[in-house]
Amino acid sequence: MSVSRPAAVIVLAAGEGTRMKSRLPKVLHEICGRSMLGHVLAAADELDPQRTVVVVGHARERVVQHLKDTAPAVSTAVQEEQNGTGHAVRMAVEELAAQGVTLSGTVVLAYGDTPMLRGRTLSDLVEAHESDGNAVTVLSAEVPDPAGYGRVVRDASGAFTCIVEHADATPEQRAVGEINSGMYAFDGAHLASVVGRLSTDNAKGEEYITDAVAILRGDGHRVGASVAREWTEIQGVNDRVQLAEARRMLNDRLLTGHMRAGVTVVDPASTWVDAEVEIGPDTVVEPQTQLLGRTSVAEGAVVGPGCRLQATRVGADAVVRHVVADDAEIGPGTSVGPYAYLRPGTVVEPAAKIGTFVEVKNSTVGEGAKVPHLTYVGDADIGAGVNIGASSVFVNYNGVSKNRTTIGDHARTGSDNTFVAPVHVGEGAYTGAGTVVREDVPPGALAVSAGKQRNIEGWVRRKRPGSAAAEAAEQAAGEGAEAAERRDEQ
Repeated sequence: MSVSRPAAVIVLAAGEGTRMKSRLPKVLHEICGRSMLGHVLAAADELDPQRTVVVVGHARERVVQHLKDTAPAVSTAVQEEQNGTGHAVRMAVEELAAQGVTLSGTVVLAYGDTPMLRGRTLSDLVEAHESDGNAVTVLSAEVPDPAGYGRVVRDASGAFTCIVEHADATPEQRAVGEINSGMYAFDGAHLASVVGRLSTDNAKGEEYITDAVAILRGDGHRVGASVAREWTEIQGVNDRVQLAEARRMLNDRLLTGHMRAGVTVVDPASTWVDAEVEIGPDTVVEPQTQLLGRTSVAEGAVVGPGCRLQATRVGADAVVRHVVADDAEIGPGTSVGPYAYLRPGTVVEPAAKIGTFVEVKNSTVGEGAKVPHLTYVGDADIGAGVNIGASSVFVNYNGVSKNRTTIGDHARTGSDNTFVAPVHVGEGAYTGAGTVVREDVPPGALAVSAGKQRNIEGWVRRKRPGSAAAEAAEQAAGEGAEAAERRDEQ
């Protein structure tokens, strides 16, 4: 059966989340590169609903701004006081009515603190709901420890009959492992009518959406339950311990998907990936590696060990080891690391090399070029086939503004060079060791800024008398004199 497009998805995200002990609203805590709310909205988006409404309350300004930044098509409803889940749903229904929306079709209810939720599970829920012609369908789950949850009670034929809260359950009912997740699929018209009938006659004086199931069943409407494929999908996150556990489980799920698609992950226990990361087949991800944000790794690359790549593109067959990179582009067939730092705006073109203890910022390293070791490259354009000598510095800041350095194709620079921007080294030019390049170097020229070396004999003896250096020099001078005498005697 094909699933129809839901009339709406309502996501409850108004709670304070006091157990998180955080100034950040609970639903905005991140897991695998997205807020928890973002994961739920991504699952909901797979249903292609006509509208999505997020109910906000605590710290709503921050939640609303987050939605504007990440999901601008989503609308919000405000729950001024947290008077229960039923009250929150009523706020969403009233907001939709204010928008002129008549709820005709299926309405899905989910929670903003369930980041493990999958779109396919919501699709299964909608399919079961519509195929059975239910007024409401409960999303249930078989859990290993159901203590504290409302139990789903079924009759001898397996048909859903009701939800019994743990405190009210008989010993036989408490032995049931199927629990109510708190998520539902409603017929929109029935939902609109029932939210105004929820009672506050309970210990907390709040409106509970759970009561809608009994009300609709009492009215003679069909109600049902659909079991989630994995019980972990319905788990809510209420504190930092549960946040860490959800992060681990979601990371395991993501890595499993990549491995089944042909990626080798050497040590999944020490490898972390975000939800939007893309990895090509035959890539090898070594231990202690983090692939974050919208990082992509093309086919056949080797990443790690010890890498942290944020929003970075890695080309096919590149080798990237012990590298920190942020918003960088690493071309195919390149070699980067170990212990390299690529800052935003870095482009490493095909077959280039960035070696040990090299930092690159807002620069292009041309095809086949090499920056092998101990170098800072800032605001530079390095041509194809260039070799940058060890311990070089691209001086890009004059105290007021940043300036660029350009190195022409196939130039070779000596060790311990300093390039004072703005400056240009021409194609095929050479620079000597220790050169401070302050002026443009013509193509094919050799630039040397150091003068002739001058040795001042006896300087240490005169300026540092009695020092260890002076004693060592005196001893060496004596040994040298003795060696000269022996040569003379021979």
